[in-house]
Amino acid sequence: MTLATRLLRRALAPIVKSGSLTVVAPSGERLAFGDGTGAPVVARIHDEGALWAMMLDPDLRTGELYTDGRLTLESGDVLDFLSLILRHGDEVRPGPIVGAIDRLRTTTQLWRQRNDPRRAQRNVAHHYDLGDALYSLFLDPDWQYSCAYFEHPGQSLADAQLAKKRHVAAKLRLGPAHRVLDIGCGWGGLALYLAGPGGVDSVLGVTLSEEQIARARHRAAALAMDDRVSFDLVDYRAVTGRFDRIVSVGMFEHVGLGNHRAFFDTCRDRLADDGVMLLHTIGCSDEPSVTNPWITRYIFPGGHLPSLSDMTKVIERSGLIVTDVEVLRLHYAETLKAWRANFLARRGEAAALFDERFCRMWEFYLAMSEAAFRHEKVVVFQLQIARRQEAVPLTRDYIASAEAELRRREAALAAAEATPPRLRAYLRRIQRRRRTIAPRTGSAFTGA
Repeated sequence: MTLATRLLRRALAPIVKSGSLTVVAPSGERLAFGDGTGAPVVARIHDEGALWAMMLDPDLRTGELYTDGRLTLESGDVLDFLSLILRHGDEVRPGPIVGAIDRLRTTTQLWRQRNDPRRAQRNVAHHYDLGDALYSLFLDPDWQYSCAYFEHPGQSLADAQLAKKRHVAAKLRLGPAHRVLDIGCGWGGLALYLAGPGGVDSVLGVTLSEEQIARARHRAAALAMDDRVSFDLVDYRAVTGRFDRIVSVGMFEHVGLGNHRAFFDTCRDRLADDGVMLLHTIGCSDEPSVTNPWITRYIFPGGHLPSLSDMTKVIERSGLIVTDVEVLRLHYAETLKAWRANFLARRGEAAALFDERFCRMWEFYLAMSEAAFRHEKVVVFQLQIARRQEAVPLTRDYIASAEAELRRREAALAAAEATPPRLRAYLRRIQRRRRTIAPRTGSAFTGA
């Protein structure tokens, strides 16, 4: 047994306490870990350099080795392998070398996350401008690329993403006359929902992705909603004006730790005095820590998963008030499970668009993310934020009431879409004319 093999056994034995993992070393030696329960997982490390790389910097190098084909699975898949590694990983202190690398990354993370507007756009393009053809392989029909909200077991991905939009809209306390800013609008699905069932007359969505904004604008025009919903290719720091409501879903992870103050100061300046904001972001329920280096190098450069304390202390300094906090725990694990199944079902199409190496990288990204939500302290935070204490009700009953009203509106709109196209176009013209003659005011929901 080589030195590297002995060190690997010493490192994995206290981590893999349950399940059945066999690691085949480059020499052909088979190392068994776990208690032998469950389906067997067999991983092969193909060369001695790969073995040392995994030992010295597992957080970064495991994903690199899988992407390069130097780490392969002969039984089970990459999610099975990562689940065995991560399930009890937090119970074991890292070795001296791994610990030293972690401390170095912690001290340099602000430098690596210096997301000025130019760098921020480059980081966004790295991931979100890979081409709509890729995202069409695994997203739901509304192109929601953030955590869904699963209301019951077995709910479809499309229904859970609709439930997410409904849940977010309910917390925003929308009114028809409200002006809404959607920071990080993606392909426009949430903005269109806020102007559809949400009943809002003015929504501005901003993003730094050229491909996302092109599709978002096309969707708004196709739905004849471009008079109420607009999309701008602009950094959130450059937005001007005041808004009654601000929403940001799945964007704050890209801001970077050093830019938290700038983000919340901007939101304070853009939010009306009686306004409400809803921030939906991936985060960690542990103490502040460094984000996985493989993810930030290959998938989301410049990204950072904030802890609750990372955010709240900056929100307090900005003069804003946290009025509600909800922690979505396994919802994103289920979302990623659905995305991964969709991606694997159409993997051949992804390989035709890119190559096998890209597919292995994407498999690792989806699997590692799901494993992190299941076995590590990674969650989704929904923070409702305001400038004034009285901006939202004192109890949370209004959320369920608003969701019920939104469900009714969704059904009504679905029925309207079933009408003949000419009649539907006529009704839309009448609706536009009414808005021009008599703009609506007041709350969209009862129980204000």
